[in-house]
Amino acid sequence: MSKKRVVVKIGSSSLTEKDGQLSVAKLRKFVEAIASFKTNGHEVILISSGAVAAGFRSIGYPTRPVTVSGKQAAAAVGQSLLMQGYAEAFHEKGLITAQLLLTRQDFLQEVQYENASNTLKELLKRHVIPIINENDSTVIEELTFGDNDMLSALVSGFLHADHLFILTDIDGIYDSNPVTNPQARKFPFLSEITDDLFEKAQGSSSKVGTGGMLSKLHAAKTALSMGVDVFIGKGDDSNMLFDILDGHGNGTYLSPSEHRIMKNKKQWIAYHSSSKGQMTLDKGAETAVLKQGKSILPVGITSLNGDFMKNDVVEVLNERGQIIGKGKVNYHASQLEMMLHNADKLAKSKPAEAIHRDYWISMQ
Repeated sequence: MSKKRVVVKIGSSSLTEKDGQLSVAKLRKFVEAIASFKTNGHEVILISSGAVAAGFRSIGYPTRPVTVSGKQAAAAVGQSLLMQGYAEAFHEKGLITAQLLLTRQDFLQEVQYENASNTLKELLKRHVIPIINENDSTVIEELTFGDNDMLSALVSGFLHADHLFILTDIDGIYDSNPVTNPQARKFPFLSEITDDLFEKAQGSSSKVGTGGMLSKLHAAKTALSMGVDVFIGKGDDSNMLFDILDGHGNGTYLSPSEHRIMKNKKQWIAYHSSSKGQMTLDKGAETAVLKQGKSILPVGITSLNGDFMKNDVVEVLNERGQIIGKGKVNYHASQLEMMLHNADKLAKSKPAEAIHRDYWISMQ
């Protein structure tokens, strides 16, 4: 079997007891599975929830806190306890771990995004197991990933992982909630995630997680768009990762219809950059960029909005006002505005692309 790079996401519901506390036994079960997988030559990146579960009892909460400050305080205590549990268990297997706490803020700037990617690649090169969690102790709502499901999808993308395994307490994706509907039908394989599936997505079956199946579907769709195969389901023993990789996992497999790898610079534009303005294209330019893979030329732009700078990211709209994509622009807004008011000169001068196709991402 060829060696694979796999992102493994473990949800809180898979790491906790019924009362919401962290289960050391369950944690060690996953460590054993990952260690076996790792020693067989595969690369593993672990996205682990469980910081709040690990810490809330230590600071006097009888149950998992529901307030933001309570959760963040519990996470501040629990994150070190969670990492201690992982570090000790992996050390017994002769493996080194590294902790990374991330927020959206770490991805907003392209340089920081590249630094995070480079750090993870160096750790993998050094045979270290990165353990990643969102920085729940300090993050504000506007800069969250939403949950660790989406974080795992984005990490799998920028590391160009072969697979993303999202391990949870439900054995796959169903056409309705299997907890409340015994007749619910499980999908063993999906090549796409439809709007209808989002509408039918069931909620989490536990009170200790934040994701639920809807967030897993959004994460899977994101990973698929970047060419990553996804598994959503249960992991029950030390051979779980091998079973999943071999196609015998207890869950649902998702694979993109086309395995087109999205370059990191396009991933950053698509999922992390903040738009500084907008430009609207005429019908011909829309067809050229969406259907023919062309760059966006200044002559195809009909209007601009925003005071963006060169190399800023802007949203691109069609004549109907629909957002068709995003891209990194090659001109200051004032330069492009002057071009639009000098159409005759523009046609003769043939200036550089407003947005080169290498820095463009379609949202259609």
